[in-house]
Amino acid sequence: MLKAEKERIVEELTERLKNTPTLFVADYRGLSVTEIDELRTKVIEHGARFTVVKNTLTKRAAEAAGADALLALLDGPTAIAFIEADGDLVAVAKALADSARTTRVLAIRGGILDGNPIGEDDVKNLATLPPVDVLRGQVIGAITAPLMTVVGLIAAPVRDLVGLIDARIEQLQAQGDSSASAESEALTPEGSVPAETVEETDAAEEPVAADTAADEPDNDDASGAEPATDEAATEQPSREEGAE
Repeated sequence: MLKAEKERIVEELTERLKNTPTLFVADYRGLSVTEIDELRTKVIEHGARFTVVKNTLTKRAAEAAGADALLALLDGPTAIAFIEADGDLVAVAKALADSARTTRVLAIRGGILDGNPIGEDDVKNLATLPPVDVLRGQVIGAITAPLMTVVGLIAAPVRDLVGLIDARIEQLQAQGDSSASAESEALTPEGSVPAETVEETDAAEEPVAADTAADEPDNDDASGAEPATDEAATEQPSREEGAE
């Protein structure tokens, strides 16, 4: 390899290490070219770049990028999966773990997660997690669940208060209807004449009183007839005197 080509590779690796905070490192020693291509295809599908570079060039790039944590993982033939910003690190870890299990050749060494070094077991644990979309849903659910609980706790007393008020209103209405019925029964005991009947009776008796008042002048006339009778009796002797 020409020196210029080596310099170009080192520059590209240095830039990639500076801009990629998460990567996984594996020992591909013993894999066939076909197996490496298949693994590279799976990793690319999940948003990562799979690079196989000589350790001498990778060390130079790691030193230039200040990625000291990577230097401890460069032991033997090294393949690096650089996780892009929109990549699925869980899916990439799963692809590496599946290849290690099926080929029994690939060996996961570890990696760097958000700038922090991680070991082989950490990568394998990432491989057992659900996909990123599912994890996001679980995280959102874990965040919103307490909020919904708080809202429920706040809303429950309000609903209970409204229910108690409605129940109290119905109770008062029922008591009011019972009191009105009891009062009505108390005012009209058994065997007595209802108030409405009494009023009608009084109204019927008023014309009788008026008739009595109308008859009073007839009594006066009767009493006044007596002087008329006396006058007739007085006039009778006068007539007799004239006859004489």
